[in-house]
Amino acid sequence: MSAKSVERRVEIMPASGTEVLIPLNKLKKSPNNARKTPHSEAMIEAYAASIAAKGILQNLVVEPELDGEGAATGFYLVTIGEGRRLAQLLRVKRKEIRKTEPVRCVIDTANDPHEISLDENVTRESMHPADQFEAFRKLADERSFGAEEIAARFGVSPQVVRQRLRLSVVSPRLIQLYRDGDLVLEQVMAFAITDDQVRQESVYERLSYDRDASTIRRLLTETHVPATDRRARFVGLEPYTEAGGTILRDLFTEDRGGYLEDVALLDLLVTARLGREADALRTAEGWKWTEPHLDFPHAHGMRRAYPHPVELSAEDQATLEAVQSEFDRLTEQHQTAEELPDEVDARFGELETEIERLEAKREVYEPDDIARGGAFVILNHDGTLRIERGFIRPEDEKPEGTTGLDGNAQVSEEEGQGDDQAPCDGEEDEGTGDEEDEDQRLSDTLVRDLTAHRTLGLRLNLSEQPDVAIVAVTHALAAQIFYFGANAHVVGIQPVKMDLAVHAVGIEDTGAGKAWSDRHANWARQMPRDPSKLWEFVAELDQDSRMSLFAHCAALTVNAVKLPFDRRPRALAVARHLAEAVALDMTGYWRPTVGSYLGRVTKAGILEAVREGVSEEAAERLSGMKKAEMAAAAEQLLAATRWLPSLLRTAGTEHQADAPDEAQSGDFCSEAAE
Repeated sequence: MSAKSVERRVEIMPASGTEVLIPLNKLKKSPNNARKTPHSEAMIEAYAASIAAKGILQNLVVEPELDGEGAATGFYLVTIGEGRRLAQLLRVKRKEIRKTEPVRCVIDTANDPHEISLDENVTRESMHPADQFEAFRKLADERSFGAEEIAARFGVSPQVVRQRLRLSVVSPRLIQLYRDGDLVLEQVMAFAITDDQVRQESVYERLSYDRDASTIRRLLTETHVPATDRRARFVGLEPYTEAGGTILRDLFTEDRGGYLEDVALLDLLVTARLGREADALRTAEGWKWTEPHLDFPHAHGMRRAYPHPVELSAEDQATLEAVQSEFDRLTEQHQTAEELPDEVDARFGELETEIERLEAKREVYEPDDIARGGAFVILNHDGTLRIERGFIRPEDEKPEGTTGLDGNAQVSEEEGQGDDQAPCDGEEDEGTGDEEDEDQRLSDTLVRDLTAHRTLGLRLNLSEQPDVAIVAVTHALAAQIFYFGANAHVVGIQPVKMDLAVHAVGIEDTGAGKAWSDRHANWARQMPRDPSKLWEFVAELDQDSRMSLFAHCAALTVNAVKLPFDRRPRALAVARHLAEAVALDMTGYWRPTVGSYLGRVTKAGILEAVREGVSEEAAERLSGMKKAEMAAAAEQLLAATRWLPSLLRTAGTEHQADAPDEAQSGDFCSEAAE
């Protein structure tokens, strides 16, 4: 390099440490910058918002760019502050500033550019989140900044600001534990679901080895009702809040509407609305009585009358045809539309309601049954209203004591219990050796639930196969005539009806439950009003109808529910044979969901299901999740499979191909007791 060029270089370059204003378009990224990973878009946005609100608070550090001969080019390389340079360029793009906007910089030619860039990124310590949310709170309290304004000034979303501000309600004691490293941010966020700091500290004291955030949330909301609860869905959040109820919101998770804090008020609103609905039904239909109930009172002990079919009046028939014609025309016109216009969607709703109203007129109750009978107004498991009509109290029966039709399944206290006598041959029945293993893995409640669903499946299949029903009933009669004790126990086929809703909550709301209810009600409507004419009714049926009725009645007596300490090994073995005989495939009646299975077994049970139904790799991917997340993910994975727990499997059905070898021999005799 010539003396002249050195002279020129010294002459035009500011001394190291000098603070200068440099036009933005004269700044370039330094090739010596230690940060090779590009800044995220979110970070650039945050820088831009901060600079727009407060200016550049920290000078950029630059060095002059030199050409191949060592002469200054007039440009400067940014050693520290590349993110701020990019933020300013973003503001130029948005036309907030000019490209020649002056930027305060410090010239540094004394230090190695790469080293000071590395030092800037390595030795800097980020602000502790506790300091951040306390600083946000100070801005909100002292300068009256709202979440939107704070968000704009710091380049974050308003939701993030609201979350940080929410953390200020956490007990100072818990915040200090967070600062000391005894709590993590996820746990602190869980405590922020309530602003009751005494309760927060109380829950903290209750925590043992399980300090998971989901456990903290569960303990803090254990006295509340989630907005997804059937009572909350029935009443509605708006009427609840208008009545003075409060809702606890969780800003940090998807709370699906929050948690209702005033449970007493909610129950009062539910009871009041059910009562109003019951009164309206009694007025509209003329029943002697109507009773509101949260759940169906299975132990009501009443006889039930069913409606009988009638022809529609000419006027109603004409109206129905006109409404159905319009419905069909609209359906054809909009069958390819991805989304219906609001007015068309509303019209569809009106037409469906009118069709249902007219179709309901095809069935009527006897005036005498309405005058003496009543109806239950019930809150369904999905939060909708359910009405069960036609129940007649014993004191309202006719003086002659006519029993009429009893379509309600009564529960025998001894049903399914058996006795303590062992099989007469002194040996365990085939396949019962594995029962205890499954009992230890699944809860008694879940076993009852699963076997109740299996029993419903057996009933549906058996009711469609009269030839098998005859074999089943003949077996039941022979077993009770020629054997005694435990050997006389059969799969519940005896003149005792079992109500499965007692053992599996919500089973009547499933597709299979509704199918069975409709089938039973259809037969009940055909029964003669006078019981003395039942013989003639059955005798006059054609062969197919009589066999169908026989199969239905036989199916109603099936009881393959496994109860705690059940002593019916032979009966459960017969259930296996019956399931094989009717080719029972429970995939048509049951699916593994969080509510039906996955949320009610251990994490090991969830992983076993995924391993069997999907793959070992899929189970491995879920292994690190928390239980709630694992169960939800497993539900999605298993939705496309035909996987069933062993209690619901039948040897020889197609779904066995989805299970590993040990499940191929799925023996209901050994499984049903589990």
